[in-house]
Amino acid sequence: MTDKHTGSCFCGAVEVEVTGKPEAMGYCHCRSCRSWSAGPVNAFTLWKPENVRVSKGAEFVGKFMKTPVSDRKYCTKCGGHLMTDHPPLGLVDVYAATIPTVDFVPGVHVNYSETVLAMKDGLPKLKDFPAELGGSGIAVPE
Repeated sequence: MTDKHTGSCFCGAVEVEVTGKPEAMGYCHCRSCRSWSAGPVNAFTLWKPENVRVSKGAEFVGKFMKTPVSDRKYCTKCGGHLMTDHPPLGLVDVYAATIPTVDFVPGVHVNYSETVLAMKDGLPKLKDFPAELGGSGIAVPE
């Protein structure tokens, strides 16, 4: 049996469905994610693109692509953030808050060198990204 979870934007006009298990979960501390999420840290869940689909309201999905690495998706009715496609990585970040029924079990902090909110939770803290995703893979102190 496949796990399936559905979440939505702030107003409910757009629904996103994820199936299976996420590839990874964690926290991003980069300035771009902080600015986009309007918070000191962004909780992410990474999925293979074939496991993510807009199940309702596709006509209300807007996008903003600041860099080729991050194609951010949001609802054009309410402005609610939905997900970020990462084409070079072959992954989609569906924000943990977008799919509240997924049991969020973070495994790593990325871009911790940019943090504005120290989090002492015992999880690995990476300077940027894991080496397998094109980062340095360098751990920094908690």
